[in-house]
Amino acid sequence: MTSNHLKIFLSTHLNDLKSKGLYNVIDPLESPNGPIISINGKSLINLSSNNYLGLATDQRLKDAASNALHRFGVGSGAVRTINGTFKLHVELEEKLAKFKQTEAAIAYQSGFNCNMAAISAVMDENDAILSDELNHASIIDGCRLSRAKIIRFGHSDMNDLRVKAKALTESGQYNKIMVITDGVFSMDGDIAKLPEIVEIADKYDLITYVDDAHGSGVLGNGAGTVKHFGLSDHIDFQIGTLSKAIGVVGGYVAGKQALINWLKVRSRPFLFSTAMTPADTAACIKAISILTESTELHDRLWDNGNYLKHGLKELGFNIGNSETPITPCIIGNEVQTQKFSQRLYEEGVYAKAIVFPTVPKGTGRVRNMPTASHTTEMLDRAIASYAKVGKEMGII
Repeated sequence: MTSNHLKIFLSTHLNDLKSKGLYNVIDPLESPNGPIISINGKSLINLSSNNYLGLATDQRLKDAASNALHRFGVGSGAVRTINGTFKLHVELEEKLAKFKQTEAAIAYQSGFNCNMAAISAVMDENDAILSDELNHASIIDGCRLSRAKIIRFGHSDMNDLRVKAKALTESGQYNKIMVITDGVFSMDGDIAKLPEIVEIADKYDLITYVDDAHGSGVLGNGAGTVKHFGLSDHIDFQIGTLSKAIGVVGGYVAGKQALINWLKVRSRPFLFSTAMTPADTAACIKAISILTESTELHDRLWDNGNYLKHGLKELGFNIGNSETPITPCIIGNEVQTQKFSQRLYEEGVYAKAIVFPTVPKGTGRVRNMPTASHTTEMLDRAIASYAKVGKEMGII
């Protein structure tokens, strides 16, 4: 029998979320996650996927995954440290290191796992972490797990970072101090000020940590934010996912060989969670090969991102200060944001509402993610739907 206390807790809090427009409804797909998707029999232009380069449905990746599945099976069968490491895992990690211009790399089961693994393997209660206030939830949780002192600095506020780094260093209370930032911030599309962060880190001997989940495949001709700024030799930890631009699933940490060696013996998700499947690993290898051979998908992504941004801005929508193809339409009120997203759905455009706690209260937005797979005709239809719904709701 379910506890009455639990029933009351769940009922009260779920109703509260729904009344405030903070309850997220999950829509199962009936199709691949491409530029056009099917939900409940309805065909929709998909602007909510992180499948930036369209590789999640690329036939080359499907063939690579199929071949590996038939050769190695559906599962890895063990954690990496027992006998779950296949030659495919080693090949992937070698390709990732070359792709990120580092000495070595280590693959994990998800990007979230990377941050849970890497931060806590290096930082402890005798250390301090300077974390951008808009960092991803996985970074926040990884910091908490480390038990280090966590100091938030204002979003991309280099003066605040400089003051706090100086104070922490001069206090003499901490063995190590780390500065952590997203490379690209996923809800606003802005880019971290890595050159200034590196300058501050060099002055105060800070460990540098960049989560490039939304920068890999997007910036630096695909190699990411660190390569974009030419700082591969200055960043200690480069974190990335294999589930966004790469199009599959998993994550990785790239850095010095000694760091990767340490993570292999002390990071808990690597030690205690079954390895990535052979099929997924093979598909990731193929994706990295595609990105290193040509910038075609990267260039098409940027063309589509700029096209959509221009169209929405011309209509009068507030698209914030995005520096990447990520295009938020900031509505503000959570209930109105949810209604706006629902009306777009009715018009044939799937663009999810993003509200608290993913973004601060009062900054609800519909996050649009054009991909390399969208056609101009698809984007024109989406822009026309935005125009109709925006006027109807008095937003533009």
